[in-house]
Amino acid sequence: MGQERLSAFIDAVIAIIMTILVLELDKPKTLDWQGLWELRENFFAYALSFFWLGAMWVNLHAYSHRTEKITQKTVWAAMVMLFFASLFPYATNLIAMDFYNATVQVFYGIIVLLITAATLVFYRTVSEVNPSEEFRQMSEKRSRWIKWDILFKIIGLICSLTIFPIGTSLAVFITLCGLVIPNQFRN
Repeated sequence: MGQERLSAFIDAVIAIIMTILVLELDKPKTLDWQGLWELRENFFAYALSFFWLGAMWVNLHAYSHRTEKITQKTVWAAMVMLFFASLFPYATNLIAMDFYNATVQVFYGIIVLLITAATLVFYRTVSEVNPSEEFRQMSEKRSRWIKWDILFKIIGLICSLTIFPIGTSLAVFITLCGLVIPNQFRN
């Protein structure tokens, strides 16, 4: 399989997942501002998940642009990453149904961490067969902030498990706005 075909497949699956996110949004009980306001947690969960997936896609796109070779390991790493990503609309819908529920927040956080881990494995498999200076520099830049990203997500997960139910969503929001997106603009 060529790199272009895998990139196209990843793009298509992520686009479908992002589309499913919006289809899962609840309709307001009343068609007025009050009805929309009552769905604020739904809209927040949707926006958070949409932009998180969007940031993931931007990072993957940066890698695919520079990738010359892929292996079966890369293809399967992509499949695992997309499998976990495909659970995102379901987890987002659970959050939207009961935003302050610690159990669904933890489930959402586990999905986020599994996608993050699978994405890192994907990057590693790509870097193994494309040992260029450019990939090494990209890995170094990412390693400067990814540890903080994962640490914040784990802290959010622990907070959701113990004392602060929305800790997971808050941690994902903080890492997205404070680490992931700003670092994408620097690259």
